[in-house]
Amino acid sequence: MTSTRIPPKELTGLYGAMVKLFASRTFGRVPKSLGVMWHHLPVLKASMGFGQKLQKWDQCDESLKSYAHMAVASLVGCSFCLDFNYFMAHNQGLDVAKAREVPRWRESDVFTSLEREVLEYAEAMSQTPPTVTDESVASLRAQLGDAALIELTTVIGFANLTTRSNTALGIESEGFAASCGLKPMVQPSARLREASAS
Repeated sequence: MTSTRIPPKELTGLYGAMVKLFASRTFGRVPKSLGVMWHHLPVLKASMGFGQKLQKWDQCDESLKSYAHMAVASLVGCSFCLDFNYFMAHNQGLDVAKAREVPRWRESDVFTSLEREVLEYAEAMSQTPPTVTDESVASLRAQLGDAALIELTTVIGFANLTTRSNTALGIESEGFAASCGLKPMVQPSARLREASAS
């Protein structure tokens, strides 16, 4: 991880000890990014709390939500979220070979038609302004149902919050995937690299 735009603080007090313990048990270490967010505890607590609640939702398939979050991270350029979500996919027993392909999903042949629609929806939601169409929502509703589509949409919205915040603050990959022996994520497709450069 390179230098963040706001230097990390030491996690202190009882809450700091609890966060360190939770992070160490979950990730094997305390992410440096937590120190950046430690400057504003209510924001950190709200983000962590919502993230934990989001992980308990069960109306939409976990792999679809994971791929959608990675699609947002790849589009926005958040190496932290790609690395972290790859690590989480591995720990949750999801298909990590597919997860590695998310940054170049258009060129890859490993995704089902539904997964491709989800990845396209995640990118369309993440454009400014969003480019979601009535047709894409209707197709996803027919395949997933209303509750699952609402859940997926909210996960994508949260992914935009976290990826854009991390990118703006200079929070980058901390090597979570490497720590559990996973190969690095593939690089985004040429089309995506060109779009982010302009």
